Order: sequence, then C-alpha cells, then structure tokens
Amino acid sequence: MLLGHLNQLLVDPSPDVYACMKGAVAERAQKVSPDPSVIRALCNISSGALMNCKEPIDCDSLISGDHQESKLTVAKLIEQIPSVKVVHCGPLERAQIIEKITPLLIGLNIKKTCKGAGIRITGIDSEYKLH
Repeated sequence: MLLGHLNQLLVDPSPDVYACMKGAVAERAQKVSPDPSVIRALCNISSGALMNCKEPIDCDSLISGDHQESKLTVAKLIEQIPSVKVVHCGPLERAQIIEKITPLLIGLNIKKTCKGAGIRITGIDSEYKLH
C-alpha cells in the first residue's frame, strides 16, 4: 500500500490491490494509523496523467474522508492540477465504492489503448464540492 504523507495527513491514492481483505484500503490505513486523517483521493486518475499534471486532466477527483479540514487541504492541492475538479463523496467508508472504479478505468485504458480514461461527474449541486 502506498501512502503519501503530508505532515499528519495521509492521502491514499492506491488502488485496492488487497481485494480479498474486508473494507477499503483507505479504511485499513486509518485503522493502523489512527492519529493522521486518511483521505481517499486520486485513485480514479491515471498515474500517467498525474505524472504529466502540467497538462490539463479531463476528469474529476473523487475524495472521501472523515476529517473535513484534511479534505479541504487535499482538495486545495488537487485543484492545482489543471482541469481537475474535486468531488466530495462523503465519509471514508465511501472509499469502498471509489476504489471499485479504479480497476474499471485500468481495464478501459488497456482495452481501448488510451492513456487517461477518467470520470467526470456532471449535474451535481455545490454541496458535493468542498468550497
């Protein structure tokens, strides 16, 4: 499991490679590291697109977590990536749903031989945005 560390804040961008285990990777990270606030983010954006994030990325970043201040910090960092909008998906338990999207996107990238299949959420109210 790869976890980015920003002071006391853990951002978990890893896909759920431990599918046989119960719960989301982000939830398991929170259980073993109760002090930092774990935020599930960036797992639905291709690593290739993130490596070249000076170019606009045509997708949204779905994030979840239990600590509002940490989500705001992560959202501000993500919104520095051109064209990426942050969509607040709720508490950390929603990471289970977000993580299920990652294998689909990887499969589409492989099957369609594209480099950056992603998701854009449309028609949502501002309540799903953190700002």
